[in-house]
Amino acid sequence: MADANADDTLLEAQDGFVVTLSINRPPANHINRELIVRIAERLEALDGDAGCRAIVLTGAGKHFCAGADFSKGDSGGLASPEGKPGRILYVEAARLFRTGKPIIAAVHGAAVGAGLGLAVVADFRITCAEARYSANFARLGFHAGFGLSYTLPRLIGEQKAALLFYTGRRIDGTEAERIGLADMLVPQAEVLPAAQALAKEIAVSSPMAVQSMRASMRRDMAVAFEQATEREFHQQSWQRQMEDFAEGRAAMNERREPNFKGR
Repeated sequence: MADANADDTLLEAQDGFVVTLSINRPPANHINRELIVRIAERLEALDGDAGCRAIVLTGAGKHFCAGADFSKGDSGGLASPEGKPGRILYVEAARLFRTGKPIIAAVHGAAVGAGLGLAVVADFRITCAEARYSANFARLGFHAGFGLSYTLPRLIGEQKAALLFYTGRRIDGTEAERIGLADMLVPQAEVLPAAQALAKEIAVSSPMAVQSMRASMRRDMAVAFEQATEREFHQQSWQRQMEDFAEGRAAMNERREPNFKGR
């Protein structure tokens, strides 16, 4: 893929009216504020590009997006210049819900934590049995983030979302498709081609009609996302100071089961 950016953290390619954006932060495509800003900027720019009618979002390499990287400290690499993890990331992420063109996520590997939040920004998700989805926040010892307390129940229902939140369990692409988290299940090698094929099918329709219908269906999402992240940020802020969060982060980095004390 040709890189249209100043660096190679977000790769871009175009085929007809379909633009593919590929996250490229090896080895696990961990998220950070700069990456979200780059994605938001490209989506906003593509809104003004009549040569683009649909967008595919995917990850280079093994993973879609493995969320925050807590091996870098308790901020997960998400700290703002003021040292506050999460808040600026959420402000920038809200921009993703204000863009106008349909997005298809090609999820061929891990979509974990904030990576899951990024996947559910898309209108559709194409996946495979080998993919892994997890809202693993409780296993880290703090509240769900990236607006998932709003977006995940909206997508799969409150009961299924609560089960994923409270247990922090990982589910594969087969289960994701069964519960409505993914829209299409294909062999792993076909995830990106299938997502691009769906984007091309959408691109044949009137772009004016598609974008106006999408705006009607998603008209309240940016505001709801901002409201959700306000509470998420508040809850995460005090929970990051607790022993459970330190234990959850240590357990993840040491690849063991956490031993939470509830304090």
